[in-house]
Amino acid sequence: MGVIMSSQTHIPVLSKEVIEYLAVQPGGRYIDCTLGGGGHAAAILEHSSPGGQLLGIDADPDAIETARKRLAPYRDSVLLIDDNFVNLRDICLRYDFFPVHGILFDLGLSTFQLESKRGFSFQHDSLLDMRFSPNQKTTAGEIVNTYPEAELARIIKTYGEEIFAQKIARHIVQSRPVRTTLELAEVIERALGGRKGRIHPATRTFQALRIVVNRELDNLESALKQSVDLLGFGGRLIVISYHSLEDRIVKRFMQKESKDCICPPEVPECRCGHRASLKIVTKKIITPSPEEVEYNPRSRSARLRAAERVISPNEQYEKAFEQLNCSIGVVPSGSWRRPALVEKLRKTFTSLQINNFTDAVMGRFKM
Repeated sequence: MGVIMSSQTHIPVLSKEVIEYLAVQPGGRYIDCTLGGGGHAAAILEHSSPGGQLLGIDADPDAIETARKRLAPYRDSVLLIDDNFVNLRDICLRYDFFPVHGILFDLGLSTFQLESKRGFSFQHDSLLDMRFSPNQKTTAGEIVNTYPEAELARIIKTYGEEIFAQKIARHIVQSRPVRTTLELAEVIERALGGRKGRIHPATRTFQALRIVVNRELDNLESALKQSVDLLGFGGRLIVISYHSLEDRIVKRFMQKESKDCICPPEVPECRCGHRASLKIVTKKIITPSPEEVEYNPRSRSARLRAAERVISPNEQYEKAFEQLNCSIGVVPSGSWRRPALVEKLRKTFTSLQINNFTDAVMGRFKM
């Protein structure tokens, strides 16, 4: 979702690199797990034409409506879902959208979120909310005004990587009630003796609160695990992160899933039975060019990692049937299907050279 936006523009971060590392192709099926304003989605649909399809997910209903307008020219090829990507697998099963050629996570805040009145930024005075979805219960204001000092300090230190977390927490508790973003930013400034350097002293605390309110790190870990089995053979997983906590999760996940054995070094022979499901495509992280950072300063912290699905033909075949067994009976009538089930599977697995594939499918699933 990391973008620069105005009333005239909407420029997604690392757009060229996303298309390159997703290996977008005509007729491909893709998932944008962080739809935002639809910038990446529009680029993917453009490069996957003719015949491309995209499933877009966002927990923010305002983002869904913004993207719907942006993607109007592709309305017949797009399905937009107002939900959190932590429910990725269930969404794909519900709408029969698997396997896919690529999955994208862009974990940055979009500019319209930063400029909204939901408390994501201290550049605008608003209530301390920070929820991506209005259906979520906990707000930043509740954390700031009710959590014990020790817990508040732990949150700021753990999720904001703030070395002055204890001092900030103490000043927040002493200043309660703190109702708005500007009030909180001023409390933090006083706690740290004013502004010093380029980064505002409240930046890390705001990051920490947003992460906790939206369970961002837990949800990311869960969604990454779900994404693997939704990718077809050779499908690509792309993640753009913006701070070290996110990037560390992505890096470790890709490293783990690219190994056949994850047993501790002291174990003489493999006991885990783990088999590689991904091949890392980006040996080094991809960062924005100096030119991109110049016209979109918010892109400066973006870090892109990419991996490709690897799996044996037999395992891929069984995975498809396993997922189909789960989805039969839960896909609503009139659901978003194209192409038909058998034809979709035939195309997906043609390269695997499974003999009598259609007969096998028809034998197991009476169509």
